[in-house]
Amino acid sequence: MNESQVNWIFNNYNDKDIAILEGVMGFYDGMDKNASAYNVTKFLNIPTIIILDASGSYITLSAIIKGLKTYQEGNTIKAVVFNHVSSVGHFELIRNQVLKDFDDVEVLGWIQNKLDTLESTHLGLDLKDNELNKLEILSKEVLKNIDLEKLEKIAIFKTKEVLEYPFEKVEKINKNIALINDENFSFLYHDNLQFLRETFNKVTIVNAIKNETIPLDTDIVYIVGGYIETKNAYEKVENSKDFKDSLLNHAKSNKAIYAECAGLLFLSNRVDDKKMMGLLDLDFTLAKRFSRMGYYQNELGITGHAFHYTKLIDESKVGEYKLYKKDPKDGTYAAFKNGNIFGTYLHTMLRNNFNKIKRYFLI
Repeated sequence: MNESQVNWIFNNYNDKDIAILEGVMGFYDGMDKNASAYNVTKFLNIPTIIILDASGSYITLSAIIKGLKTYQEGNTIKAVVFNHVSSVGHFELIRNQVLKDFDDVEVLGWIQNKLDTLESTHLGLDLKDNELNKLEILSKEVLKNIDLEKLEKIAIFKTKEVLEYPFEKVEKINKNIALINDENFSFLYHDNLQFLRETFNKVTIVNAIKNETIPLDTDIVYIVGGYIETKNAYEKVENSKDFKDSLLNHAKSNKAIYAECAGLLFLSNRVDDKKMMGLLDLDFTLAKRFSRMGYYQNELGITGHAFHYTKLIDESKVGEYKLYKKDPKDGTYAAFKNGNIFGTYLHTMLRNNFNKIKRYFLI
């Protein structure tokens, strides 16, 4: 997205006392695509708090802060929190050095090393119900050494006004769409849900794990990303016979199915020994190393994000389009179509891509 689009999205949902934007990877990583935390904070003119690993260091941390502050003009770095700090004495060494070296960087506090951690999967944190109590305990441990009053003062900023709608306008569509969204199929951009509600006649949320069925008046089924390839995730939906039957009936009625990532896997024949729906003649395996990670595009001009460890067993399969980061010659097939059924590894922001992908919604 460009600067106006990023500001529009932020302003549209910034209706709370404090908004927290989490950066991914390092502060400047992704700058070559205008997609780094640096780019976003600069676009929005919002203050940045850096979290630094302080393991076995103190003076060196000042050098790292200086590098971050001076690497690019226009950065909004205002404060720092130090992680993996061994003791109060260790923190005091760090804090005194930083305050000596900088008059424009606030030290907000520190996080003790060797704290308990949450369980994770190959794609990130796994926030199961039984992890919520642990999360509450960890939150208190993390916050006990953070100056929240100082944090609130730093968080004050002025939004940039966007006078005109910065996306392509999409006409209202008189069709009903069912969104498969539950604990497994959980990777849903909030703005995508809002966009669908703005655009379609009716949006129904269907929980596959609870064995809910797709309404008969549904024109389009949209299966979002998440997890289906792990044993734990697969078993949650393995016996959802009513849901699966309703999906098969929808497919047999020549109505559109659009699926992202885990949705693509779910439409395939299998992932390793796990039997899937068989609506796309594809077989996948879960690898030990990620197959894609980062921002991608295709020859149709569709842009988005992909992060997955699964891959096709038969990599010679020809698909609908290839994904690549810069050079189309480096692209590999990541989207597959069988009549009215479409699946892709690409997670897409609908608001700035819909006119390019609506063909797969049979619109």
